[in-house]
Amino acid sequence: MRPAVHVISGLRTGGAETMLVALCGALTAAGMPQHVVSLTGDGPNAAALERLGVTVHRLAPRGAAGSASALIRLARLIRSLRPAVIQGWLYHGDLFAAGAHRLAGAPRGTLLAWGLRNSDIDHARYGRLLAIGRRLSGWPGLVVSNSQAGADFHRAEGYRPRRLAVIPNGIDTARFRPDPAARAALRRELGLPDDAVVAVHAARLDPMKDHATLLAAAARLPDLRFLLAGEGTRGLALPGNALALGRRDDLARIQAAGDIAVSSSAFGEGFSNAVAEGMAAGLVPVATSVGDAGAILGGLGRLVPPRDPAALADALAGVAALPPPVRRAAGLAARERIESTYGVGAMAERFLAAWRGAGAGLENEIPPSSRRAT
Repeated sequence: MRPAVHVISGLRTGGAETMLVALCGALTAAGMPQHVVSLTGDGPNAAALERLGVTVHRLAPRGAAGSASALIRLARLIRSLRPAVIQGWLYHGDLFAAGAHRLAGAPRGTLLAWGLRNSDIDHARYGRLLAIGRRLSGWPGLVVSNSQAGADFHRAEGYRPRRLAVIPNGIDTARFRPDPAARAALRRELGLPDDAVVAVHAARLDPMKDHATLLAAAARLPDLRFLLAGEGTRGLALPGNALALGRRDDLARIQAAGDIAVSSSAFGEGFSNAVAEGMAAGLVPVATSVGDAGAILGGLGRLVPPRDPAALADALAGVAALPPPVRRAAGLAARERIESTYGVGAMAERFLAAWRGAGAGLENEIPPSSRRAT
């Protein structure tokens, strides 16, 4: 099978990067070679990819001259590998993939695909990239959005893709699962009582994640404990019932220690990995109605308006007040939903089907003599 080349802005810890690792792992296991091009050099997920047998190419361009050089290098890689697909991830990855694909001569059988990973965004920060993407959105043979909300947002912003596929993220339910031993061990490490009700918020410090609303809700609930895992969270001013863990690479273990998976995002989320991973770990979800959160929950847990600390606090208090057996049963129902709907294998199959449907030459060409022999 011909390889896939993925182009992404970087390999830090984040939702898009996590999904890239999961997808590459599944496709490598299926016999399709995977190459990942990082535009900002190394990151925690570079090693994770290499452990899976994925080849990682680090470009890290600086300035206009560096970007031009990176495009040339990427175009040469495309010509050399003759991949079935060059898949962009996030706006920078999409634009570099498009430029290099065009510079390589848009080789026949190599599909250019873009990846949209957000819904509504902050135009002050991303408006220029959005405008460029809008003008070029007819270039790729396929645009993949990880949420219906993201697809709708980009269409409203003027994106006019030739072909669009909505492919939800896939969650590794073997990694994110109920784990009583990990739960007990982490609670001991953090000084959390065995009977404490713990809400886990897994998100980097970013305006879209709206930590302010989360902490305002936490201040209203002194009997509920909060664990904040994510880059930048150690610098927050916290109420006494909250603990910031900073960036962590053991999120499965942290989720296993909780009872509630909470997302306070105000905008920008397409598909919330944090909510889905928490559900897979057997936590009851409480999320703001941003992106496809409602679809992920599927009527389970609690869905509240964004930027509303009182509503978020009421929802959290309602889940915390459930008798422990009822709350555990609700968490297991949440896990069952993720297992049945949002597995990694299903995501990989959807990508292959979308690539194939858009014209990617996934299979190696069979020489004419071989075709006649068969």
